Amino acid sequence: MADGEAAGTDTGTDTGTETDTGSGSGTGPSWRRPHGPLQRYYGLPAAEAAEAAPDPIDINGPHFDPEVFLAKVRSECPLGQLLAREAALGREIRALDSDMQTLLYENYNKFISATDTIRKMKVDFRRMEAEMDDLAANMAAISTSSARVSAALQDRHRRGAQLAGVQALLRKLQSLVEVPGRLRRWAAPGADPARALHCYARARAVLRHYRHLPSFRAIEDESHAIMAELAQRLRARLRDDTLDPKELTECVEMLLQLEEPPEELCEEFLSHAGARLETELAALEAELPPADPSGAATTPPPASDILDFVDRGSSAFVGNLCLLAASYRSLFEGCPGVGEGRLEAFAAALTARYFELLERRLALERGLGDTSLLVRALDRFHRRLRALLELLPTAGAEAGAALVARAAGERVARYLRALQTFFLGCLGDVRQALAAPRPPGKEGPGLPDLLATLSSSVLGQLKAVLAYVQLFTAKDVAFASLPYFKGEFCVEAVREGLVVAFVRWLCRTARGFADSPTERGAPAAPPALLLLLARLCLDYEATTISYILTLTDEQFPPEDTGPAVTPGPALCAEARGAAQRLLDHYVQVQGAAVAQMLRKSVETRDWLGTVEPRNVRAVMKRVVEDITAIDVQVGQLFEEGVRRAQSSDSSRRAFSVYSSSRAPGRYAPSYTPSAPMDTHLLSNIQKLFSERIDIFSPVEFNKVSVLTGIIKISLKTLLECVRLRTLGRFGLQQVQVDGHYLQLYLWRFAADERVVQGLLDEVAASAAHRCLDPVPMEHSVVELICERG
Repeated sequence: MADGEAAGTDTGTDTGTETDTGSGSGTGPSWRRPHGPLQRYYGLPAAEAAEAAPDPIDINGPHFDPEVFLAKVRSECPLGQLLAREAALGREIRALDSDMQTLLYENYNKFISATDTIRKMKVDFRRMEAEMDDLAANMAAISTSSARVSAALQDRHRRGAQLAGVQALLRKLQSLVEVPGRLRRWAAPGADPARALHCYARARAVLRHYRHLPSFRAIEDESHAIMAELAQRLRARLRDDTLDPKELTECVEMLLQLEEPPEELCEEFLSHAGARLETELAALEAELPPADPSGAATTPPPASDILDFVDRGSSAFVGNLCLLAASYRSLFEGCPGVGEGRLEAFAAALTARYFELLERRLALERGLGDTSLLVRALDRFHRRLRALLELLPTAGAEAGAALVARAAGERVARYLRALQTFFLGCLGDVRQALAAPRPPGKEGPGLPDLLATLSSSVLGQLKAVLAYVQLFTAKDVAFASLPYFKGEFCVEAVREGLVVAFVRWLCRTARGFADSPTERGAPAAPPALLLLLARLCLDYEATTISYILTLTDEQFPPEDTGPAVTPGPALCAEARGAAQRLLDHYVQVQGAAVAQMLRKSVETRDWLGTVEPRNVRAVMKRVVEDITAIDVQVGQLFEEGVRRAQSSDSSRRAFSVYSSSRAPGRYAPSYTPSAPMDTHLLSNIQKLFSERIDIFSPVEFNKVSVLTGIIKISLKTLLECVRLRTLGRFGLQQVQVDGHYLQLYLWRFAADERVVQGLLDEVAASAAHRCLDPVPMEHSVVELICERG
């Protein structure tokens, strides 16, 4: 029943609470379930307690005041609400009482069990206190016993240490007594002297300390005598020439342990090692032929290659010298009486001889051979030398680097000479191709083909040489890191000494065909060769030189602070100068050849007794043929060029023995003996109004300019030859016919037809001046003869 009431009370309380809450009563939190006891037990949070202000009407708050609450409710609530509030408070009080009873019933057994447990714990605690008292008593007794045992153990340890000391002393005494016997057994010939030295070194200090005792003095004297005998045998062994470096070091080390004088041992050590190294140098020198100051051209080639020579020198001489230096430092470093610098001077003298032998062997590499083999040999030499320099910094570092640099420079110089020989061989092939007879109907290679072959062959050979030389600066080559190879080798040896020197030599050689006179009857260079070389030098000036220099700078980059280099424009200027000189000489040679024909034709003819002309002389036809052939030849290598605009009647212009401004028939009747005319005066007047023609002016690099120069030389020669002859009437007419024929064909080859016209006018005027009966031929007849011819 009580439970039912309690349940009903709870239900009613809940319902009333919900109804009051839903009615919107303004009392707020006063109708919630009271949690004041729990809050008082656990305490409010610090932040919430700080924020909550004292509220005397909060029924669940700690500052609740019933009088204030009742006064507020009486003043604000009507009677109905007061009665409802009373009923609600009653229900809440009953619910709280019921909760308290339930809580008490549920935890009653736990309270009883906790009380029993606390009672048992008190009993156990008292028992434990008693046991701890007994344990403390036992521990005190054990501590007393341990102190007695520890004292006994310490006494036992002290007595044991004393006994061990006595036993050790007895063993030492026994070992000292046995030292002479052991030394005699181990120091005997063929035994183990190192073990004897170790035994003597351990006993020597003790024997010296107790030598004032007779027994110890006797042991020391006997041991010293045995070791003195051993020292004599080691001294004798030290003078054996068959000792290798390791045995020599062991022998000297044992003598130093026997307290032999370090200065004497140092002298004997260097003397023995020096003899062995001298033997190795002598073996290397035996492979080299004797030096021939008169010239080594007849020296037979060496039996082994340079790499094998360097390998044997490095493994034998340099390797043993490194072992010698290391052994010397380990043996005599800090020894009194040994002078400083003795090893450095000793090694410097030997390395100087080794460098001399190696340089003599390198001098035998006269041919180009395999450059990679030479580079590998120099690389191994440098690596072994660098290992030696780590032990002996003053053993010829500069001399070794200079030797490598000289070998590389000499190989570059040989490549330069090889390039020069190759170029001369190519020129010989070109000359042979130009001079070889051609069967009828079969033409040989043209000038463009010969030029392309020559240019590509030389350029390919130069690129191959650069590839070979680049092996000296490869990344895996040790000596490539030397300052010489980073600066001077790339610039002075390769760029300047090889590439620039070859280009300049090529230009000088080509120009030499024009500058050097023919000696001892040697055949002069064919004109086609002059023309080809001029085109080659011009191509070098245009593209090849810049390409070669760019390629060289890429493969052998110069340093910013390195030596100055020859600029490309300077080389291009040299090449253009050589091309200009060759082309000028070509014009002179070809002009001289044509002029020679004209001179002979004038000098060998009887101009006074000649018959009336009926044909053009054969030499004039030959001149036109030769000029045409030259035009074809030059056109194969050079561009056409610019011509001055031609007149409409160039090919039909009348050739007169007078000036072109005068009619031929006007002055003809006056050429009689009774009325002589001053033709010399007419010629001079004509020259005043004509342009001056420079016969030997430099030609331009085109076909028209070249042909114009040849024509000027030829016609000028004809003019001078005619001036030296006396002509009859028919001789004058023959000159008139020949000149008109030349005019018909030569004007088309010249840059300006007025040049041809002017020179032929001078020839005609000169012939008229030298003629005894100057009666010219009718122009129509001249044309007829020339067309028929």
